[in-house]
Amino acid sequence: MDDTLPPLPPLPAAPPYPTADRPLRGTTVLVVDDSRLTCETVRLMCQYSGARLRRADTLTAAKRHLQVYCPSFVLVDLGLPDGSGLDLIRGLAQVRHGAAAVLAISGDDGVAQAAARAGADGFIAKPFRSLAAFQEVLLQFMPQERRPLAPRMVNDVAVTPDRMSYVDDLRHAAGLLQAGRGEGRLDYTAQFLLGVSRSAGDEAVQDASMTLAVAHMRDASPDAALKKLRDLLDRRIAAAPAV
Repeated sequence: MDDTLPPLPPLPAAPPYPTADRPLRGTTVLVVDDSRLTCETVRLMCQYSGARLRRADTLTAAKRHLQVYCPSFVLVDLGLPDGSGLDLIRGLAQVRHGAAAVLAISGDDGVAQAAARAGADGFIAKPFRSLAAFQEVLLQFMPQERRPLAPRMVNDVAVTPDRMSYVDDLRHAAGLLQAGRGEGRLDYTAQFLLGVSRSAGDEAVQDASMTLAVAHMRDASPDAALKKLRDLLDRRIAAAPAV
């Protein structure tokens, strides 16, 4: 008779603990945003902070993701190609999916109150560049036992993503404009470009996008504004370095 006991199963690995220089270590951030520029900025913020990043670029993708994963934080852009981020925030306010906080992100400060009414725990205005400010917003929602034991090393570096992420956003918008106006396409594309150009500091694209948005809102003929914006995007894309 063999009295040898079977080997014990390995103990589960302890979750990574936050440190002074990586205060968000052990957390996962889900960013729901259709802009490559914004997602690249958040990726760098997470990398410097020790957090893992997951991305969804539509409401549909975000809901699919949340059926499988439980992120620590959910950052939701309010203007998405298949609807308003406010709808996702309302749903998350009822079923948290384990998230410590659901934060709205937008280039329009005027929507902060609407986000709060929908159930958002906080609001981050775009563009966000300060690493220290990003960490501070998220850490205030962390349980005390998951915060760094040592004083946090404040790193106020300005995070600047690769310019090609902005060019990718311009290519995306140019493709939408080339495909035709469609149901709500002009409104969405103009608002998308307003946000990414503001984050990139591109005043020419920002002004051209605003002109298109105003013309369309007033039911005026947007043909001239549309052509100007298309030509501007073509020049920006053509001037980008080959990769």
